[in-house]
Amino acid sequence: MIDLRSDTVTHPTAAMRAAMAKAEVGDDVYGDDPTVNRLEQMAAEMLGFEEALFTTSGTQANLLALMSHCQRGDEYICGQQAHNYKYEAGGAAVLGSIQPQPIANMADGSLSLSAIADAIKPDDVHFARTRLISLENTIAGKVLPQQYLADAQRLAFSKGLKIHLDGARVANAAVAQGLEIADITQFFDSATICLSKGLCAPVGSLLVGDEHFIQRARRWRKMLGGGMRQAGILAAAGELALTQQVARLAEDHANARLLAEGLSALAEVSVDLSLVQTNMVFAELDDKVNPLKLAAQLAECGVRISAAKSLRLVTHHDVSGADIRKTIGAFKQCLAQ
Repeated sequence: MIDLRSDTVTHPTAAMRAAMAKAEVGDDVYGDDPTVNRLEQMAAEMLGFEEALFTTSGTQANLLALMSHCQRGDEYICGQQAHNYKYEAGGAAVLGSIQPQPIANMADGSLSLSAIADAIKPDDVHFARTRLISLENTIAGKVLPQQYLADAQRLAFSKGLKIHLDGARVANAAVAQGLEIADITQFFDSATICLSKGLCAPVGSLLVGDEHFIQRARRWRKMLGGGMRQAGILAAAGELALTQQVARLAEDHANARLLAEGLSALAEVSVDLSLVQTNMVFAELDDKVNPLKLAAQLAECGVRISAAKSLRLVTHHDVSGADIRKTIGAFKQCLAQ
């Protein structure tokens, strides 16, 4: 089955499975797991920070960041489409008592810096205290420009705010621009990176920041039930995710472009090729097409998608160029029926 629902469906590589099987482990809550310690040190150096923390998921890593930057009654500014606002079950508000202040994302995924400035609350007892700006890169597969990140950092600094990066797919953003990941994360006080999406690890994300920030995050991780014991079995796959899978993301980007161009040639599908910058293709189906029927037909042809009028198709390690060509053929066949 060619699964295009998300890059979260990737399977660990054979090398990852072998590394997991022979991983040296200890009790990570005691700080005794050598493989976790090595992964955290590697990630901190790779992303340009003092320390890193291995977490169970990107959702947990983002929540730890928000709770470490903000106190009860504080506020963070983010986009209406931000994952840590829209798709993480309201954790910041429910578990952190932190108020999100979402503003509209522009077409390129960024937030208007003037809108951010306007959303910052004055120091007044009537308002939540604005403490943090949170950006996402990539967002919906789109890459935020480096100059924009520099300008956002400058704004945060001028207003006495911290700035956080939800970098679930920051490796995709780096590869798309021919940059190192640290070239992007340099503009932030903290950042997350997911190992379990395009980088193929079965579990885990990393949170990076300075020493005191990570100490706070580690305490919150324990409180939230994220303290793992012999987690080196998972961290071993994470090491290979960072050392073997980052550069390979270029293949996923090329396959996404191939898919987008193939689908755009179909009368029943509309694709804005300018928005295909990394491994995501967004395609609008003609009103005459029944998304549920199309998804069922494609499944019979060996292609799995999430049924919707606005399709999100995601390429990843387990989808080859041949798979993309088969997918385009399956779309053509099913839409003709």
